[in-house]
Amino acid sequence: MHPAFLAPGNATVPIWFVNTTSWRDIRAALDTKAAAFADASGFEPVAGRHALLPGPDGTLAAVLFGQEDDTKPKDLFLAGKLAPVLPRGAYRFANTPHDARLGALAFALGAYRFTRYGKGGSEVRLELPGAVDGAELSRVVEAVYLARDLINTPANDMGPRELADAAAALARRHGATIRTVVGDELIGQNFPLIHAVGRAAAREPRLIDMSWGDSARRVTLVGKGVCFDSGGLDIKPESAMLLMKKDMGGAAAMLALAHMVMDRGLDVRLRVLIPSVENAISGAAFRPLDIYRSRKGLQVEVGNTDAEGRLVLADALALADEEAPELLIDAGTLTGAARVALGPDVVPFYTDDDAVAADVMRHAGVENDPVWRLPLWRPYDQMLESKVADLNNIATGNFAGSIICALFLNRFVAAAKSWLHFDVYAWTPSARPGRPEGGECQAARALYALLAERYGE
Repeated sequence: MHPAFLAPGNATVPIWFVNTTSWRDIRAALDTKAAAFADASGFEPVAGRHALLPGPDGTLAAVLFGQEDDTKPKDLFLAGKLAPVLPRGAYRFANTPHDARLGALAFALGAYRFTRYGKGGSEVRLELPGAVDGAELSRVVEAVYLARDLINTPANDMGPRELADAAAALARRHGATIRTVVGDELIGQNFPLIHAVGRAAAREPRLIDMSWGDSARRVTLVGKGVCFDSGGLDIKPESAMLLMKKDMGGAAAMLALAHMVMDRGLDVRLRVLIPSVENAISGAAFRPLDIYRSRKGLQVEVGNTDAEGRLVLADALALADEEAPELLIDAGTLTGAARVALGPDVVPFYTDDDAVAADVMRHAGVENDPVWRLPLWRPYDQMLESKVADLNNIATGNFAGSIICALFLNRFVAAAKSWLHFDVYAWTPSARPGRPEGGECQAARALYALLAERYGE
């Protein structure tokens, strides 16, 4: 069980969820002094507001927490707002929030702290609600914590080798096999785009290749692992470079998803491919208008070195496609256009498979892991034309940037039965319930629910 949770039977402080309808009855059930204290402190059953009620001996006796009325839109992660504001201790839900499972999940995710460099961790724990599967919830929390830790780690301690080490540790835990193609070996094994993007850095580029399971049902995950993105010779401005330690957020999300799949023991043959590089600047840097023959054989002209993520994903997707998996999923922090369209919380995704898209949207809603389908609009393919090569890595104009990126990647997928592409942000700019400021694992929980439905018992 994850440390954020407790089994029943421990001494815990009750948390009462109240709204304008239920407050009168809940107040009447409180100790007289506790009810008087709530009144004196000015507590009102407003969503997100809380009050700490003392017992006769001065210790914490109960917590009141406001949530939305039944007639209003509900934040299913609202309980996640509690973990950062409660004092150290053990708690339980005295009554049911909007959704007990998501409420407990949000509480645990809200308790996350990045502690690698000495800041203290959370010291609140929650007794699992009786109807909630503790093992299932724990594997999800572990996966999200893993992704957040990877993303939050600065690039000096999370380079291509360290990302490969994290993948290797996960492989050892679950009995998976792993191999890594490093440096100039990428040329010899036909990964020219990965090599071109990463060759300027002092830390060698690499392709991480993990396999698990022996099922005939092949599922392959591909995650963008750009551990820091300077923009290359098309260097980013300071403001755009500040958060580029998170440019491996797609890889982090796919490793989190892989953990959930392997820990659950789903009936799949899982493969995880992560092109892990640093997009740096040196005399060896790839240049605008360079042309490289990709693994698939397509000649790619570099219109902009800051569109490097799609280049490394292209070689990895081509490798994945050679096995014709039943389901091929990729994720990466790829375009600012996605953020302009949908903001930091909602992840656009692309696929030609309407049935899979509907399932993804359904699970995203149930899991409170928001995604939104955008179109693979084929007429925009012409924007990727090059006068001297098979295609350019950027469009000729400034429109539809996220769609253009998806169309570029689609050129490298042909044999997979279904392909899904997610343009994630991997960051929470300001804290919200269940989502502390910093690195965020996006789309993985929804995808895990999809895979569990398809390949579970």
